Amino acid sequence: MTPTQERLRQAAAARIRTARPDLAGRFDLASADGLLAAQAALRAAAQGTGSRPGEGDRDANGGGLAPKTGHIEDTEGTKGVDAAEDTVAAVVIGRLDLARWARSTCAFALSLTGERAALWRRSFTRTVFLAGNPANLRDRFAFAHTADDGSAAWAGPGPASETAALRRLLKLFHGDAALPAAPDLTFRVPGRAGAMDRAPVHRHLYLATAGCSVSEALVHLNHVLAEAVLDGLITHGDAVTIRQVPRLMGVSASFAALRVTAETTLPGRLRAAAGLTEETPLD
Repeated sequence: MTPTQERLRQAAAARIRTARPDLAGRFDLASADGLLAAQAALRAAAQGTGSRPGEGDRDANGGGLAPKTGHIEDTEGTKGVDAAEDTVAAVVIGRLDLARWARSTCAFALSLTGERAALWRRSFTRTVFLAGNPANLRDRFAFAHTADDGSAAWAGPGPASETAALRRLLKLFHGDAALPAAPDLTFRVPGRAGAMDRAPVHRHLYLATAGCSVSEALVHLNHVLAEAVLDGLITHGDAVTIRQVPRLMGVSASFAALRVTAETTLPGRLRAAAGLTEETPLD
């Protein structure tokens, strides 16, 4: 295994240990085979929580987002499923402005407390992306958070049954087109600066765009941002700059968090899909 592949394996293993230490005890995360076994276990668990193939996200340790246009049907029963494995959030996207959506993703994650936040973190911030107009749904569904401009709304996180009706009603978000090139996008996380007893900081979020669709980009950014919020890396008043690069290889920045996925063109190898840098002082 090359030094780069070993660093990626370590990052993927650390993510599993942080969210699911029980899996770290069951699988040898020091080997590629152990990572694949843990991935398979998570995939199998996700399929027993009221969702069907195609509803979920593509993860280095299980699950897969494959946007489709069909309605979502529930599988029967979740008896015996770990509470974290049955925990899912749903986001309804009406129109997509990447910086505004990312800002609202952080706001949603910051609004979570207690058991819901803990279980969602243990589920690897599992999220279903749906296409719809939140304004047309607010009388029928109770959203936990809505973007300031009404472009997106979040439900959950909670047991899959809580969002089953919403997921049955709407189609999955369809974003198979390549992510359009864009200059750096900087946003400030809403809320009172200094709420976490530290001065606001600035981080860059690098997104690898080679072969990356819009849907895949949302999945990668969602995981990195939500987990960074729940882990205390991002909080109220911080600034985040999303920077597109073809690949993260060669980027000289020091990363506080990496999103690692399988390299689709090279079986058995890993790639860095996104990375959140260490903090720097906010100008």
